[in-house]
Amino acid sequence: MSRRNAIIAIAAVALVSALVLARRGSGNEESSFRFVAVELGDLEQVVSATGSLDAVTTVQVGTQVSGIINDVFVDFNDDVEEGQIIARLDRTLLEIAVSEAQSNLTRSQAQFEFVDRNFQRTKSLFEQQLVSEAEFNQAEYDMRTAEAAYESSRISLDRARRNLGYATIYAPISGKVVERNVDPGQTVAASMSTPQLFLIANDLSEMQILASVDESDIGAIEEGQDVRFTVQAYPDDTFTGTVSQVRLQSKVQENVVNYTVVVNVRNDDGRLLPGMTATVEFLVQTATDVLKVANAALRFRPPEALMAGLIERQRAVFEQRRAEREAAGETGGQPNAEGGEGREGGRPGGREGFGGQRGGVGGAGGFNRDDIATLYYLDDEGQFAAMRARKGITDGQYTEILGRNIEEGLQVIAAVTTGSSNESSSTNPFQPQQGGGGRRGPGGRF
Repeated sequence: MSRRNAIIAIAAVALVSALVLARRGSGNEESSFRFVAVELGDLEQVVSATGSLDAVTTVQVGTQVSGIINDVFVDFNDDVEEGQIIARLDRTLLEIAVSEAQSNLTRSQAQFEFVDRNFQRTKSLFEQQLVSEAEFNQAEYDMRTAEAAYESSRISLDRARRNLGYATIYAPISGKVVERNVDPGQTVAASMSTPQLFLIANDLSEMQILASVDESDIGAIEEGQDVRFTVQAYPDDTFTGTVSQVRLQSKVQENVVNYTVVVNVRNDDGRLLPGMTATVEFLVQTATDVLKVANAALRFRPPEALMAGLIERQRAVFEQRRAEREAAGETGGQPNAEGGEGREGGRPGGREGFGGQRGGVGGAGGFNRDDIATLYYLDDEGQFAAMRARKGITDGQYTEILGRNIEEGLQVIAAVTTGSSNESSSTNPFQPQQGGGGRRGPGGRF
C-alpha cells in the first residue's frame, strides 16, 4: 500500500512540474502602460542663455601723471556730477617742474633776444659789404637756433602746467561710483599704462545684459524681441527687457561658437546691480489655449511584439473592408504605409508609418517631415492603437499637437513595462503605472 502511495505522489509531482513548465513556456505576458493626458493650455517657445548685468555707459577714470594720492573725495556708491573733483595727487614735484620750465623759458628768451640783436647788426653790416657772407650766415644760424630753443622752452612750460592740472582728477560724467581702487597715500605710476582709479556708471536706472547665445539658437533672436530673466538675488521675481543688438562678433570657447546679444533693461527701483548673473529667456513664439502633450509621448517607441500585433489587426481590418467592397461591387483600395486602406478607408497612423520612421511598416515611400509624430493609445476595445499628429511649438517639456479626434483628456502612452501574468511587474516609483486606465482613444482613427 505504501508503495502505491509513493507512486501516486511521484506522479502528482511530475504532473505539477509539467503544468508549471507548460505555463512558463506559454510566453503569456501582459503589458502595463504609463499614460499621459493631452492637455489644454499655453505654450512658449524660448531660447535660454546666461549673461551679466552692466550699466549702459561706464567710464574708467585714471590719471596721466604719476605721484602720491593726497586726497580722495568720493567713495563707493557715491553720486557724482560731471566736473566734480574726486581725487587729488601730490603737487610738489609737478609744481617744481613748472618752475623749472619757467626758468628755462626765461633763459631761452634772453638768449634768443641777444642772438637776434647780433643777427640784425650783422645783417646791416653785410648789406654795407663790411662783413663776409660766411659771417652773415653764421649769425642767421645762431638766431634761428635760439628761436627754436625759445619755442621748445615755451612748449615745455605748457606741458608742465598741463601735468600740474592733471594732479586734480575730475569726474568725466555724472553718475554713480561703482569702483574705487585708490586710497590716500597710495602711489600711482602712469609710465606704462593709465591706472584705473575709479569706475563710474552713468545711469543705473537703465542697464543692459550681455547674453551669450549659442550659434544653433542665434537665428531665432532678433532686435525688438521680448525677453524675461531672473537673477539669483530675487529668485521669485521675473524681470523683462528687450533685445537691442545682436553683435556680429563671435566668440569661440571650448569649440563652441557663441554670439553676444545686448538686452536693454529698465531698473527704476534700483534692485538690479552691475555684475549680477542673469538667466535669460528669449520669447521666440507663443501659443494660447492649444492642445499639448508631454514630450515623452512623442518619443515613445513601442516594442516589436506590440507593433506586430497592431500591424496584423490593421491588415485584418483592411482585408475585411476590401471583401465588403468587392461584395458590393467596389474596387478595393491599396494598403497604406500602416497597413490601412489609404485615404478613403481611414488610417490610424497616416503615411508616416508607426513609430514615425521613414518607410513605415508594410509599405515604401515613407513620410519624413519633422513636424509629424505618431501617438499610441488604447482604443475602445482596449487594443493597442496609433494615430498621427502634427507638432507645433514646444517649450522643451510639452509640445503642441494638432490632429483629427485629438482632444483634451485623451490618454496616450508614454512608456510600457512588460511582466509575467503570474508575477507582479516591477515598477519605477518615479513612473506610476496605469494598467490601461484613463480615457480610451478614438478607435484608431486620425
